[in-house]
Amino acid sequence: MGVTEKGVSSVTGTLTASSHELGDFSDAVARAYFPHELAIKRSPAGPADLRAVDLGPVRLARIGWGSEVAVESDHPGAWAVNVPRSGVLEATVGGHHVLSLDGQATVCPPDEHTRMTRWSADCSIVGMRVERAYLAEEVTALVGLTTDRLPAQVDLRTDGGRAWIGLLGSIGTEALRNPVLVRDARVGRRLAGTLTAAFVAACFPEEPGCGTIRPRIVSRVVEAMEADPARDWTAAELAAASGVGIRRLQQGFQRYLGRTPTQQLLAIRLERVHADLLAGGADSVSDVATRWGFAHLGRFAASYRERYGVAPSVTLRGR
Repeated sequence: MGVTEKGVSSVTGTLTASSHELGDFSDAVARAYFPHELAIKRSPAGPADLRAVDLGPVRLARIGWGSEVAVESDHPGAWAVNVPRSGVLEATVGGHHVLSLDGQATVCPPDEHTRMTRWSADCSIVGMRVERAYLAEEVTALVGLTTDRLPAQVDLRTDGGRAWIGLLGSIGTEALRNPVLVRDARVGRRLAGTLTAAFVAACFPEEPGCGTIRPRIVSRVVEAMEADPARDWTAAELAAASGVGIRRLQQGFQRYLGRTPTQQLLAIRLERVHADLLAGGADSVSDVATRWGFAHLGRFAASYRERYGVAPSVTLRGR
């Protein structure tokens, strides 16, 4: 019995395959996920099963060999994140022994030799392949780190880990159930971005006590704005405070706050003016507005009215 495959597109799409002949099945896995060398350690206990979804820079796969096998791969050009949903996945990654069970993910770096020394017959993995350059850009944008190193294992019992594995399961299931969903390359890339952002959050959790799930670069810039909102911040200065480029900073703000850095600074300034007007002690609205960095009083008044529903002079009089 050979491998059966269905519905793979060159950009985005889905694939399913099953086989009792692991040589043919291995070829299907190589095309859908990663090229590799396969060694069968025990006779097949059941049929192999493959389900795969192509989202452009990210590919998802569910792989079960139906036999105890060993798999070796250099993972050319992309990261492999393998989550056993059953059974045992034992590997040597970067010279380190990694044993993953359900609730843990083995992270295999690109262009480095990894040996899956034991992939048990009852082990079915959910895998995410992420292009090296794409993940590097996301790590820089979301946490402000310029690194191509990730932990060899990720604990999926954390809040971030549970969020990522939940998305991985739901997006993969829906894409297989409704292949039309990912035929549009733009939709595929949006889903890829959502999954990758969640994975980065799981790999680089916020420090305890930060009280937010925003990425560090966004939190860092918001803190700088709040410390000196009257400053005439330029885009270059905000990018310097974040440690990333202007474009990446803007993408991080849009993804996590739904606004641009300029809009965030405006909101902070309006809050400071509103608080001062309510507190009293100000002779005029213009004095307070100027104190908090507003140079154009007409635009300030319009923004204030849009935010609070009244003119700033009304707030001053009614304090």
